[in-house]
Amino acid sequence: MRSGKLVHVIEIQSAIETVNDAGTATSTWQSFASLRAELVERSTEEFLRNAGETSETTIVFRTRFVAGIRDQYRVSFDGSTYGIEELVTIGRRKGLEIRCKEIKP
Repeated sequence: MRSGKLVHVIEIQSAIETVNDAGTATSTWQSFASLRAELVERSTEEFLRNAGETSETTIVFRTRFVAGIRDQYRVSFDGSTYGIEELVTIGRRKGLEIRCKEIKP
């Protein structure tokens, strides 16, 4: 993996369960890792769902291998958040390909 292609900065975030003063469990996101990444693919696909038209933005990043990233985490990039759909190890833990879908607010 060439470092010259890793021009974007992404943040991997993990969900943390906390209990507020009222005793209810709430989920907050905290930073797991900040990585340099290559933006491989970005596309918007339009689908017909439940008789309505929606669009989904998918994005693929390549980065150096980091142990511990799971598909329950999310990626923050360029002001948007993306849910991790699939993690693919490149080589023998040389790199990591992260396939994501945008999370609509």
